[in-house]
Amino acid sequence: MAAARLGLCLCLLAAGCVLAVEAAGRPDGMNVLFIVVDDLRPVLGCYGDKLVKSPNIDQLASQSVVFNNAYAQQAVCAPSRVSFLTGRRPDTTRLYDFYSYWRVHAGNYSTMPQYFKENGYMTMSVGKVFHPGVSSNYHDDYPYSWSIPPFHPSTEKYENDKTCRGKDGRLYANLVCPVDVTEMPGGTLPDIQTTEEAIRLLNVMKTQKQKFFLAVGYHKPHIPLRYPQEFLKLYPLENITLAPDPWVPKKLPSVAYNPWMDIRQRDDVKALNVSFPYGPLPDDFQRQIRQSYYAAVSYLDMQVGRLLNALDDVGLSSSTMVVFTADHGWSLGEHGEWAKYSNFDVATCVPLMFYVPGMTSAAASQQGRIFPYLDPFSRNLGLVPQGQSKKVVELVSLFSTLAELAGLQVPPACPKTSFHVALCTEGASIVHYFNSSEEKVETEDGCEDNNRCHTEEPVAFSQYPRPSDTPQWNSDKPKLKDIRIMGYSMRTIDYRYTVWVQFNPNNFSADFEDVHAGELYVVETDPNQDYNIYNNTLHGHLFKKLLDFLKH
Repeated sequence: MAAARLGLCLCLLAAGCVLAVEAAGRPDGMNVLFIVVDDLRPVLGCYGDKLVKSPNIDQLASQSVVFNNAYAQQAVCAPSRVSFLTGRRPDTTRLYDFYSYWRVHAGNYSTMPQYFKENGYMTMSVGKVFHPGVSSNYHDDYPYSWSIPPFHPSTEKYENDKTCRGKDGRLYANLVCPVDVTEMPGGTLPDIQTTEEAIRLLNVMKTQKQKFFLAVGYHKPHIPLRYPQEFLKLYPLENITLAPDPWVPKKLPSVAYNPWMDIRQRDDVKALNVSFPYGPLPDDFQRQIRQSYYAAVSYLDMQVGRLLNALDDVGLSSSTMVVFTADHGWSLGEHGEWAKYSNFDVATCVPLMFYVPGMTSAAASQQGRIFPYLDPFSRNLGLVPQGQSKKVVELVSLFSTLAELAGLQVPPACPKTSFHVALCTEGASIVHYFNSSEEKVETEDGCEDNNRCHTEEPVAFSQYPRPSDTPQWNSDKPKLKDIRIMGYSMRTIDYRYTVWVQFNPNNFSADFEDVHAGELYVVETDPNQDYNIYNNTLHGHLFKKLLDFLKH
């Protein structure tokens, strides 16, 4: 068995390898195709967006259960990814920036792909799954998490180079960057290469008895907004509006504001000489950013469509569950902010959907096609999700959820202190929500004060660090040593409640007796979170609820 697996690994590494392995008798249990996207907020047709063209993701949603209120644990790449891939929250991974590896600096925690690997799966990583660099030990946590070395597109090294052609014909490192792909280094783009490699691996695995866990990470719509220029045709600039609330809210605490430094460093934004930290971008440029974000989403949709069509082509759609999500959202001018780096819904809310053959949709016949490719440039079919849940859920629950869906033993819940525990999760499985009623959970019998009662109402927790009470050059991405304040945020179906408290980076401790600022938004009357009522509302019960959770 070990020799056979070694042979398979060698073949997977060799493009064009043909395997003479008996295809009959695949073992019970589902394969897993795990798709994670960088910086994608739920601007998708299946989430009700009327402008975006996302037919392939919408088609996936039409066969899936879709969660409308899914939240990341921190709105920045490395901490979010390490959190959901380990099933631990940032306070347990002790990663709030990009510069530590959890196995060394926190605990030797098992990861979701590692768990599948240890349970007999061939685990493979293509594109951006773990954040590259120190936070995944420079090798995407290989060999712990993956059966073969992870694949990264050869052209991703050009992402921040001057490849954007300006009106003067010169090349720039712009934020807004529609391109002629034939002029790009290698004549391609990273996400195109990622799709091609993922399809190659599916073709290799179709003949294998061994189950697989294939993680595919797409980079767009992460900045720079570099995508094939033909996608601009889908979004005429005259159809692009500003954000509904493109101003900095009057009662927003200064510590809560992110000054979007990475945006400011792009050549086209630098040329605008926007004042720091609040100075707004010109309206016309705001529209261009929003236009390019939408165009990048449609480019992403094309890649997802090609990948899912290949799953059909190799005959694995009826034996492979598909999970689609993002590491966090991205502000598109709301609250006068751009990028992520905050606790607002626009930064923390992500798409999340699960396609499970025979569970979320009827299992297709071997010849049936579930995911035929749909051209984003053709008429949108208006597909709707197979099932939708308004339950509030968290990405930290992915580990236990996928384990349950795959029929594996669900890892135990972590104890109060779990730095020494290799296998446990801090996010409970959400499989029980797949077919659950959307009725609100009743409070406990005999409990008169609904606000103080502990109910089973789902809650999502996010957090974000800051170096100071006022915006400065490193407010968006402070290094651990510079963190002085931590914003802990609690999201329910009814409200978002955030407290910014003193934080000591030397011992990773938060002082909840030293509250610097707070935010409270009521979702029903203030869905965009523009009117902070923290200072004129009694909220002791919310503070207690958040504190009880963090102590637990």
